[in-house]
Amino acid sequence: MEFRPTELTEQVAQTARDFAQQYIRPHLMEWDESQEFPVTIFKEMGKLGLMGVLVPENYGGAGLGYFEYNAIIQEISKVCGSIGLSLAAHNSLCTNHILSFGTEAQKTKWLPKLATAEWIGAWGLTEPNTGSDAGNMKTVAAKEGNDWVLNGTKSWITHGKSGDIAVVICRTGEPRTSGNSTAFVVERGTAGFSAGKKENKLGMRASETAEMIFENCRIPDENRLGEVGDGFRQAMKILDGGRISIAALSLGIAKGAYEAAIQYSKERYQFDQPICNFQGISFKLADMATEIMAAELLIWQACDLKSRGQKVTKEGAMAKYYASEVAVKTATEAVQIFGGYGYTKDFPVEKFYRDAKLCTIGEGTSEIQKLVISREVLHS
Repeated sequence: MEFRPTELTEQVAQTARDFAQQYIRPHLMEWDESQEFPVTIFKEMGKLGLMGVLVPENYGGAGLGYFEYNAIIQEISKVCGSIGLSLAAHNSLCTNHILSFGTEAQKTKWLPKLATAEWIGAWGLTEPNTGSDAGNMKTVAAKEGNDWVLNGTKSWITHGKSGDIAVVICRTGEPRTSGNSTAFVVERGTAGFSAGKKENKLGMRASETAEMIFENCRIPDENRLGEVGDGFRQAMKILDGGRISIAALSLGIAKGAYEAAIQYSKERYQFDQPICNFQGISFKLADMATEIMAAELLIWQACDLKSRGQKVTKEGAMAKYYASEVAVKTATEAVQIFGGYGYTKDFPVEKFYRDAKLCTIGEGTSEIQKLVISREVLHS
């Protein structure tokens, strides 16, 4: 494995970096304050291929790999975690689920619209009372002739209101039984499919999070992804890859906070010298740098395995767990380095601080990651 970016990865990263500086940075606090989900930005990213990073070119995507995908998420998230989160959810959850488990007809029908951002994607597993306890989900799908009728509510869904298409995991068997769920694709505008409450969040405020409600929502069997009863297994495989993108999101936030802290520590003078000269500050920066590098190496390892088609359950969980905790710690220390200024919205670190916490919760909490890792190491 090469422990340095290829020329292609660096070029892709530069494209994402330039885009973030030109189109995202000028508006990030405006979007954060208003909780606006800036759909037009995602349409622009679609023109650059950033909304279909892993989708093959014959379906309208960029046809890139996980190293490039990781670099893109990082560069966007160094500027704004909200945009990085939505980019990750669209690519690694909704789009990748169809890419991984759809038939040729399904891929041809939906992937070109997702890869170009003509359509924004959502992915629904979580419910109000079933987060990690997905085997007890209440959203059900019942077969009626050649159709399925969906009833229930999905919560905490990225793009739950604005998404044009959603992959939804529904229970098709008895609660807490093996093989009791199935994945379906539901297009916005389908009768009985509506948006519910939009969450008012601490951070990631420009990434829309809302309920999806299904009331006698009828879809044809051709919208089913894979076999009946295979939904949870599919979801776990999608989350294995999705955790790499949340790790990249976390690392981007950590790097953004770290770089802001480095710059500020050189510019802020106390006792006639920059505060980076003081050991109390320089040691914080040393810890940040070390932990960021360790997180990056874990992510590279997961990307390498994923790129070679190997199992990535343990490594993806390790990368996500460690990088998300590093993001929280780095953002916290960055606020400390900024002192009182770090607690104001005039400086960037308070937003990194608010955004980082979601990384330890979304797509499996840190506790769930440790459960996954411990199971893997104990049964290997």
